[in-house]
Amino acid sequence: MSISLAYYNVLTSTNELEALITGCVRNERGAQAKLYELFYPKMMGMVRRYFPATELAEEILNNGFLRAFQKIESYGFKGSFEGWLRKIVFHSVSDFAKSQVKYSDNVLLVEKDEFVLKDAASNMYYDDLMKLVHNLPETARIVFNMYVFEDLSHKEISKNIGISEGTSKWYLSEARKILKEKIQKQGLHLKK
Repeated sequence: MSISLAYYNVLTSTNELEALITGCVRNERGAQAKLYELFYPKMMGMVRRYFPATELAEEILNNGFLRAFQKIESYGFKGSFEGWLRKIVFHSVSDFAKSQVKYSDNVLLVEKDEFVLKDAASNMYYDDLMKLVHNLPETARIVFNMYVFEDLSHKEISKNIGISEGTSKWYLSEARKILKEKIQKQGLHLKK
């Protein structure tokens, strides 16, 4: 049974995907271009959750694909290729965040995590919520995305972007507080 991947009218069977990966291992530009085209939409979506500016997101994504092409021989056809690629692209996002975001060494967390958005988010369109997330301060947005969308723990977030677990929790709390205020201000929350 052949499994197919379909992204934006690009249909690729498992055998075709394996041939593309093998071509990339041989450094064939055509195979690299086809693989890039195949996975660009999903990977760009992931990158833009962290860095919504198109030019910046493209730069980060291209760095991720470059790393993937340099390491593609290590894939070995075990497990999902998309998962393997997603992990490499995520490392590009993480490395960029580490190199650009300035963190205060003095930030300490005493506050416990609380879930704020469950009811309000269910009454919003995804795009509306993503606009609010994109407008969060950079560090808060990065931590929020890693925690909510990538399902990373505070320990993993702290390791990925070079902050303490407590600081990660604080930024998540701040992001939730800001989002809750914006949701209420725009009247997007559920009325009781």
